[in-house]
Amino acid sequence: MSTEMAIYFDSSACTACKGCQCACKCWNSLPSPLGLNANEFTHSYQSPMDLNGNTRLIMRFEENESPKKWGVEWSFGRRSCMHCSNPGCASVCPSGALSVDEATGFVRVEEDKCIGCRYCETACPFDVPRYYGPDSKVNKCTACLDRQENGRAAQINNGTGVTQTQFNVPACVHTCPPGALDFGPRDEMIAKAYERVEFLKNREIDPSPHASVYGDKLFDGAGTHVIMVLKYPVETYGLPVDPKVSPMVDLLGWMKPLTGLAAAATVAGLGLSFLTGIGYKRDTLHYDEKKH
Repeated sequence: MSTEMAIYFDSSACTACKGCQCACKCWNSLPSPLGLNANEFTHSYQSPMDLNGNTRLIMRFEENESPKKWGVEWSFGRRSCMHCSNPGCASVCPSGALSVDEATGFVRVEEDKCIGCRYCETACPFDVPRYYGPDSKVNKCTACLDRQENGRAAQINNGTGVTQTQFNVPACVHTCPPGALDFGPRDEMIAKAYERVEFLKNREIDPSPHASVYGDKLFDGAGTHVIMVLKYPVETYGLPVDPKVSPMVDLLGWMKPLTGLAAAATVAGLGLSFLTGIGYKRDTLHYDEKKH
């Protein structure tokens, strides 16, 4: 039985330690420059400044002047794949490299199927997919589906006689020291997010009137599988207030079957060429005196 899952992120609890960013790199064997001064100075605590072919997750640093008489108002945001419920990237992918995992709802990545067409870049409303390597393969967050698929729903007893479900969580969630990240059934993560927002808005000390839940009702209610608690206005975190899938998705979706037929015809033609060439041997070789 499938259960839609979600990654929960609470910006008000995040300390921007970048533990999640490092854990993502380590678990997925994503390289980083190691030479002396190999990393470009960004004039910011945020590094790198955006996603790239070797970085699937970054923590955003937004520094604003505090409306109070002292201090700086920091907002820490998470930039990675949002795992849309109806992902435009998967709908336009002609090779099946991107697809929705039926068990969890996350967007699966199969790099060996990627043909480097970059349609997904056009389709993503969050500008997430990146490419890497000489073969130009797609690279983005996979929600660590490899971890989830190994004992994802094991039943455990917590010692009090109550049986609980233990999930093999994504690497970023597993390493988060302040507990700003969580993982579980999507409906439970949404309920937790609204409960947290209610607390932030009504706490007596330093209330957050702009606190909101992001990711549950986007795209006409379809939403995403990353549920965020935002302490400040949405724009502060570099997120689109009302993200829209590019109109190109419909066009590329219409072209997708044609692309598949063209690929099949190419394979068939190569196969026919191979079969007709079996056993062929040329009797004489042409020799051009002007060239030799």
